[in-house]
Amino acid sequence: MIITDVSVRVFRHKTRRHSDSAGHAHPGPEHEVKQAMLTIRTEDGVEGHSFCPPEVVRPHVIDKFVKKVLIGQDHRDRERLWQDLAHWQRGSAAQLTDRTLAVVDCALWDLAGRTLNQPVYKLIGAYRDKVLAYGSIMCGDEVEGGLATPEDYGRFAETLVKRGYKGIKLHTWMPPVSWAPDVKMDLKACAAVREAVGPDIRLMIDAFHWYSRVDALALGRGLEKLDFDWIEEPLDEQSMSSYQWLAANLDIPVIGPESAAGKHWHRAEWVKAGACDILRTGVNDVGGITPALKTMRMAESFGMDCEVHGNTAMNLQVVAAAKNCRWYERGLLHPFLEYDDGFDYLNSLSDPMDEQGFVHVPNRPGLGEDINFEHIENNRES
Repeated sequence: MIITDVSVRVFRHKTRRHSDSAGHAHPGPEHEVKQAMLTIRTEDGVEGHSFCPPEVVRPHVIDKFVKKVLIGQDHRDRERLWQDLAHWQRGSAAQLTDRTLAVVDCALWDLAGRTLNQPVYKLIGAYRDKVLAYGSIMCGDEVEGGLATPEDYGRFAETLVKRGYKGIKLHTWMPPVSWAPDVKMDLKACAAVREAVGPDIRLMIDAFHWYSRVDALALGRGLEKLDFDWIEEPLDEQSMSSYQWLAANLDIPVIGPESAAGKHWHRAEWVKAGACDILRTGVNDVGGITPALKTMRMAESFGMDCEVHGNTAMNLQVVAAAKNCRWYERGLLHPFLEYDDGFDYLNSLSDPMDEQGFVHVPNRPGLGEDINFEHIENNRES
């Protein structure tokens, strides 16, 4: 049960996903990118794994902070280990990030599941083994036939409904798109999607994150007429007061915070301030599965839904263990990409979806990722 080693493997894999200058994903030619896998090993030889960008698990961060906290400790003491790592953040000169806490915490949960031969959501206490997914569309672009016009969004929405999705979330146009942002264009895209899919498909939007209060209000009121389920991050989340004002002035539910720092503690402040109608959490956003569960239970105690940000195996495990989360976010999706092709370092999808729009939680132990260890070893950089 005692942790004897923490290691990182950096490897190359191929993808058609590219990031623009603002970090938004778009399709493009196949190219190689780097990925990292953190591994925690115990004295009896069992290992737990979790994936992240290499920058999150730099050697200095692993050696100076993570190994000092974990090695020699009982891997089952996840709460204490997470609290110890979180305590070290203050003196780390911002080097020990919530993303690092998240990948370590996920590897510990994966290790626990592999030790007991159980999926993580069963260890937490399962609520369900399948959940409806909404199709989360990539940010708009200027690619002909892609997501360049409101009509493109409408056509793609029809495709997603045929695939089985019962909900769709739009990410609209943002810089570096030459003319973005534009509230009127956002609403045109939303109207095109509503017209294409009809009244029974649930719709949401994640818009430009730095609109003014006036623009965010105009967007929200337009969405109310289109019967959207929520408006997400139309303002800078560092201004909680702006969200408090927006939620008080709109009938459409405001969801948040997504990217704001502060883990579960800051999300409690949003609930107290009335800055959101639906709470937002995410394993990477708050520092792991452990604090994501704290966030969701806290929201439940206030009678609030708490939607989980992003896909990946660890987020699916959290969704499967909570009643007050209605959706699994599946994506990001684009007309020129096939999400179900998966990744070459995994042998199969971690979030397979059936024709009725349900994602089924894999019954594999741990986080449920079917890791292609041979690919990782054959493409290692370190």
